[in-house]
Amino acid sequence: MFTRELTNSSPKVEIGHMSRILVVEDENLIREMLVMALEAEGFAIATAADGRTALTLLQSSEPTFGDFPFDLVILDLMLPQINGLDICRLLRHQGNQVPILILSAKGSETDRVLGLEVGADDYLTKPFSMRELVARCRALLRRQRIGVLPQVPILQFKDVTLYPQECRVTVRAQEVSLSPKEFRLLELFMTYPRRVWSREQLLDQVWGADFVGDSKTVDVHIRWLREKLEKDPSHPEYLVTVRGFGYRFG
Repeated sequence: MFTRELTNSSPKVEIGHMSRILVVEDENLIREMLVMALEAEGFAIATAADGRTALTLLQSSEPTFGDFPFDLVILDLMLPQINGLDICRLLRHQGNQVPILILSAKGSETDRVLGLEVGADDYLTKPFSMRELVARCRALLRRQRIGVLPQVPILQFKDVTLYPQECRVTVRAQEVSLSPKEFRLLELFMTYPRRVWSREQLLDQVWGADFVGDSKTVDVHIRWLREKLEKDPSHPEYLVTVRGFGYRFG
């Protein structure tokens, strides 16, 4: 069951088996009407009254599991703290493809086009009928189940985040540049955290079984990765040497 109203200090959501919808609307009356209409249709609802709380909730799931916390977001544009367009842009930049239905009193063609271009899937102008809103929600959820490919999980451990589809890595919220081999090596480590890998296993997995060369190349790449990931490469927190066996991550 979802928590109905959430604040910046308590962004926990319990997820059930129903379609999960986040309603982001700062006007209390409209938000409560949306909740009543959607719950009556069998949806599990969470709410946020400002943009910062909404963004916290949308980013609160463990990305390692490759699952986002909501199946649909109903998003007002004129929100306190962070506006709806910025939330939409940020979610798409982060690879979150959750369907977004924008609600707005701005009904001009320019406003509708802008909302769709920044990543929204649908745009509904206020005032609207609840019947039409529910129909649009069902259409978006149906389209998601039929047409969306499974998401490749984002891998995260402490301050290191790896985005497989984008081939990029951030460390302490700063993007770092990795070579293809460094990226594949880190992706392997983060896919199997705390597993110990020998040099030979790493060569086979990352360089390929037909690699001809010195196994010390693994040590060199580990050193390079440490220089880019670790606060203190001489005392690694992430890429740990297991003496006599090899390396592990975490």
